[in-house]
Amino acid sequence: MPTTATETISQDTASGSGITIRDPRTGDILWTVPEAGPGAVDHAVEVARSATAEWAATAPAERGAALRSAARALDAAAQELAGLNASETGRPVEEALAGIAAGVSTLEQYAELGPVHRGHSLRGNRLASDYTVAEPRGVAVLLTPWNDPVAVACGLIGAALVTGNTVIHKPSERCPRLGEALGEVLAPAFPPGVFLTVNGGAEVGALLSQADVDVLAHVGSSASGARIARAGALTGAHVIRENGGNDPLLVDSGVDPAWAASQAAIGAFSNSGQICTAVERIYVHKAIAEEFCAALQAEAAQRNSNGSVAPLVDLRMRDEVHAQVADALEQGARAVEGGTLPDGLGSFYPATVLLDCTDGMQVMTEETFGPVAPVQVVDTFDDGLRLACSGRYGLAATVLSGNIAHIQQAVAALPVGTVKVNEVFGGAPGGAAQPRGESGQGFGYGPELLDEFSQVKVVHIAAPPAMTPRKDQP
Repeated sequence: MPTTATETISQDTASGSGITIRDPRTGDILWTVPEAGPGAVDHAVEVARSATAEWAATAPAERGAALRSAARALDAAAQELAGLNASETGRPVEEALAGIAAGVSTLEQYAELGPVHRGHSLRGNRLASDYTVAEPRGVAVLLTPWNDPVAVACGLIGAALVTGNTVIHKPSERCPRLGEALGEVLAPAFPPGVFLTVNGGAEVGALLSQADVDVLAHVGSSASGARIARAGALTGAHVIRENGGNDPLLVDSGVDPAWAASQAAIGAFSNSGQICTAVERIYVHKAIAEEFCAALQAEAAQRNSNGSVAPLVDLRMRDEVHAQVADALEQGARAVEGGTLPDGLGSFYPATVLLDCTDGMQVMTEETFGPVAPVQVVDTFDDGLRLACSGRYGLAATVLSGNIAHIQQAVAALPVGTVKVNEVFGGAPGGAAQPRGESGQGFGYGPELLDEFSQVKVVHIAAPPAMTPRKDQP
């Protein structure tokens, strides 16, 4: 079995402590997972570096075959991993299974895309050859989140490995046992040193970001992403980031209010709002605002009454979400559904609808990452679009409209990586986007992610000049 960095952690922990995880549903302690110390991090980098040359020289088709083997192993372990996901993050098992299935598909997709990842021919002298060659960057550190831990990790893992990089994966400290188990499932598909897992929190992430590696890929908060970008600027590592968002939903006057409210509820309440591209702020045209708000309130009430809102990942996250809600209420917003801390165990928070929201409230300017739908009524589509274009994030935005002119206007104006029209979630397979502003940099997912993990070499081959005959030759 390949050597993994997790095998060394028990011999080199950070001050003998570990990461303690509580059940989000009950608050009970589940387990404590060892955290890597500086020696384990250094060892992981050394092992990954030592494996780069041989893995880079492996034929792309063989790398793709290894990725397919990893996908089969992941599929076989789906129930076990989904159970760990549910235990550590509170995500319902059926949703966790869907995320794992997405991870399997992503590995299979990159197994196919990797061998056909190609360079370009260049137009030069007809007696010369000019072309580009894509080569692996080297050692890639992947720092992945807890909210969709398997699917997100598999996207980065698949693209990095199939292009010939070796990988050090640090899963989120909020799901360390799941991350460890994912490594145990995937690592046997690859040669020793090619895929390693290191557990730990912010300190371990900082050590990895400052290490002698070639790629830093991060999916997580904007604050962490900014620190990683600064570290990459100092070390010279290539940085890929998909970070926080404050995604707007713009609701035009000519749409069905009940349908629009259902879209808003899906966007704001799915996975308890813990999705990077969740609907975080809503601008609705005054012409349909009353009906829309009533329907959105009913959507939230139904979810609260049937118990379909899963707990947030932990109490710290719940406190952060409620602090933003409390700020809005203090500034004059009305909670027509939810908005209060529930009694009982765990880190549950109700689906919440806030009306009478204004520009300066934290729920309209910050990433909330909880099941909160803040609504601001606007007089015109242009007013709503202007507000939707505001802010320092640039991940995604959604427009609900039947007016093609308004749709085209929004697509042109919104400063985000992804614009979704009339569907809050969805899109064709293999889609890739470039986040903007504090939401990140570089392509995430799709064929373009192969380019992020590759560096290009330009080759020029010219014919040598004809030899001049020697004087003693005829």
